[in-house]
Amino acid sequence: MHSSICMPISASSNAALKHFSNPFLGNFLPSEPCKPLRKTPSVTTTKALLSSSKETVLKDFHERRALKIISGLQNFDRDNVASVVTAADKGGATHVDIACDPHLVKLAISLTSLPVCVSSVDPAAFPAAVEAGALMVEIGNYDSFYETGVVFSPEQILKLTKETRSILPSVTLSVTVPHTLGLPDQVRLAEMLEKEGVDIIQTEGGKCSTPSKPGVLGLIEKATPTLAAAYSISRAVKIPVMCASGLSAVTAPMAITAGAAGVGVGSAVNKLNDVIAMVAEVRSIAESLKMEADRKQITHKQRSFNM
Repeated sequence: MHSSICMPISASSNAALKHFSNPFLGNFLPSEPCKPLRKTPSVTTTKALLSSSKETVLKDFHERRALKIISGLQNFDRDNVASVVTAADKGGATHVDIACDPHLVKLAISLTSLPVCVSSVDPAAFPAAVEAGALMVEIGNYDSFYETGVVFSPEQILKLTKETRSILPSVTLSVTVPHTLGLPDQVRLAEMLEKEGVDIIQTEGGKCSTPSKPGVLGLIEKATPTLAAAYSISRAVKIPVMCASGLSAVTAPMAITAGAAGVGVGSAVNKLNDVIAMVAEVRSIAESLKMEADRKQITHKQRSFNM
């Protein structure tokens, strides 16, 4: 268990995102900082679009079949992001998650019609990405920060959530509950996030799991922390839970069985060498989720027939 590192958050939610201004991001900010939004008619249009499209963005979660492919919160490599987005589109994913950068958002929406989610721990970075076309924002995908010893406390996450909601009240908002908290604390944080108007809770845990066995046993071991979180949190909140981090085609169906409304997959796809391999991996995971959905439908029909 890591101890929480408390770091100040920008006091002004409308301030422009400046290089090195966010204590969480350090040197990982893109070289071209986001410019502050101008109050133009396009912003109003964007808000209306978000409001009307929110139901569409959440549809796959409500049907318990969402598959979000994640390129990485600190991945600003256009070629890699383009490959991940293409793989998500061609492989049968329902959403794609990229770094919070308006240029990457424009790249993504030129390659797919899937809803684009952007990830960040800086609420001030979200509006520019939303104006560029992102339909969903994610406070989370913290894995890259753990390598530097940075972890996030419940108080910090709640503050980031409130600030994001005040800036973008209509956008679909997902928030990751960190695995560095014990399961009871993860559940309590999820309940508080639901009260703050969060639309989706995302779990994690693959980063802290070190499998002792190879093959299928190792894949199941790798997914155990995030599966446990999905099971516990999904029984405590009414909003959809997305199980992410450390999942594969073997364990993605287990997440749905555990209570998740969808799965998020990152390194299993974005670390592959070429787009063909990425498409194959996404398709494998998508097909495993379809098989699980078909199995449940058959079981439901059999029960109805027996009654």
